Amino acid sequence: MALRPLVKFFHLLSGGRPPQRADRSAGGLLPTRAYRYCEAVTAAAGFGWYLFPPIDFKIAWDGTEFMWSHSGKARWQPLGTAQFPGFAKQFDVAAPKTAKGYSPPFLGATSTHGMIQMWSGVIARTRPGWSLLVRTPAILPRGAGYEMLEGIIESDRWFGPLFNNIRVLRTDRPVEFRKDFPFMQVQPIPRDAYDDKVLNSFVVERGMQALGDSEWAAYHETVVSPNKQPARRLGRYAVAARKRRAAGHLARDDG
Repeated sequence: MALRPLVKFFHLLSGGRPPQRADRSAGGLLPTRAYRYCEAVTAAAGFGWYLFPPIDFKIAWDGTEFMWSHSGKARWQPLGTAQFPGFAKQFDVAAPKTAKGYSPPFLGATSTHGMIQMWSGVIARTRPGWSLLVRTPAILPRGAGYEMLEGIIESDRWFGPLFNNIRVLRTDRPVEFRKDFPFMQVQPIPRDAYDDKVLNSFVVERGMQALGDSEWAAYHETVVSPNKQPARRLGRYAVAARKRRAAGHLARDDG
């Protein structure tokens, strides 16, 4: 019997790109050498899924108040709480009586200085025991003029709008969001991984004397031995990691 998907995305807004698997080449932005040989970078780039703005829009902040405009309406409007154009009506047509009038807002200015909330247009449900880390896309260039606060949502228990908090950093010109460029990456995390009992289980060994025979042997294999082979092939770590990943897939398929 096949397992249920790790995550199910409900893409509710019309238009815009649906969620898609994050790209190990960071949308082709990684240099060829990094893509071929740096498994650490490509694994990070491909870990999770991209979410895209549902519409092209701009945010302007004068240090006190927000304004916004979007591709369907060039005029600037004050931003308090804003619905995605036309969505509130669509929501009420489809929603049961008990949910009518409760469509999630697309944008909202918060009580925190310089901060807005933005809805991705998506609701997500994960397998039991799995959460979603919401963050800026890995490896891709950061959006100019703003930063995103990361958060972990227990999306197996909480079924609501998948949003993020954005801190606007400049007041001299608008911040732009494009619907063809991912603004958010969500990554699956087993809830046990960030449990305090797990994260408090660590030790710090100080000084060179803390390295024993097994650590020096591992260091020799990782650092010393390759550097004694001038003609060595590049990407040994990448090859080994990909072989382990392939072996893991085969083991799961056989099971």
